[in-house]
Amino acid sequence: MAIRRIRIALVLFGLAFLGLGAYVAWIWLSHKQYARVIEWLIGALIVHDGIIAPAVFLVTLLGRRLGARVPAVVIALVEGALAVGGIFTLLFLPEVLKKLIGTASSSILPQNYALHLGVFYVVLGLLTAAAILFYVRVFVRRQNLREPADQA
Repeated sequence: MAIRRIRIALVLFGLAFLGLGAYVAWIWLSHKQYARVIEWLIGALIVHDGIIAPAVFLVTLLGRRLGARVPAVVIALVEGALAVGGIFTLLFLPEVLKKLIGTASSSILPQNYALHLGVFYVVLGLLTAAAILFYVRVFVRRQNLREPADQA
């Protein structure tokens, strides 16, 4: 019963934020901007369903095929990194593309967003590798040390 209540609470929380987003869009956006927002949402859906979700699925499938050689935690860490990287790509891609196209003023998009996204990918990869290394060193090593004692 507790899980069901938590799920209901999460759904209500999500619907409340969806309603808040719709309200803010209604107040702040002009009617001309709705089409652009809808285009971006359709693009985000295509990128998610066409790139991010299949990439995460393939990592899961590959990890499962490798069997016991790859711990489930390592697969989950890589899946999480792919999901976070995909979300950040969706967030930064409009800025990167607009910077490539050009703007009327250089002060509109003053940063090098493609470089920042690349640095983010490197940092995400390093943090993921560090988390995997930490897990393997600490938890797998502990398990290996315990096994001979448990078998005796």
